[in-house]
Amino acid sequence: MGVKILYIDMDNVLVDFQSGIDKLDEKTKQKYEPNLDDAPGIFALMKPITGAIDSFNLLSKYFSVYILSTAPWKNDSAWSDKVSWVKKYLPLVAHKRLIITHHKDLNKGDYLIDDRILHGVDRFEGEHIHFGEKGFENWDKVVEYLLKKENFV
Repeated sequence: MGVKILYIDMDNVLVDFQSGIDKLDEKTKQKYEPNLDDAPGIFALMKPITGAIDSFNLLSKYFSVYILSTAPWKNDSAWSDKVSWVKKYLPLVAHKRLIITHHKDLNKGDYLIDDRILHGVDRFEGEHIHFGEKGFENWDKVVEYLLKKENFV
């Protein structure tokens, strides 16, 4: 059996979505409320979640890791902003490993780390690791779970 495939969502898993909202000016917030993810450029403003970058790098030593994300359909800049974010924070290890889709269940793999069950996550054929939920509250717990489950530690 080969290296297992691990997908990792971006928003609120790798990326701190609130950090982008916090950088929007009030006029932009008012214009796009309640759909702030439609604000042009918002995804380029976001910072990584604590532990996300180190965890991604570590997990890449044991798994074939891809970023599996959805971008708002009405925000054209979101697609390119996500590519720019990956180039900025994960330039080598995630090179050409970003998949943007509204149908995550169509991707074959062993694990998917995601904070929600939308966009086909609930139909993903592998194991969904529900980031932020009990047992997977942070990156340390997720990494520990995966490495133990696969007998890497």
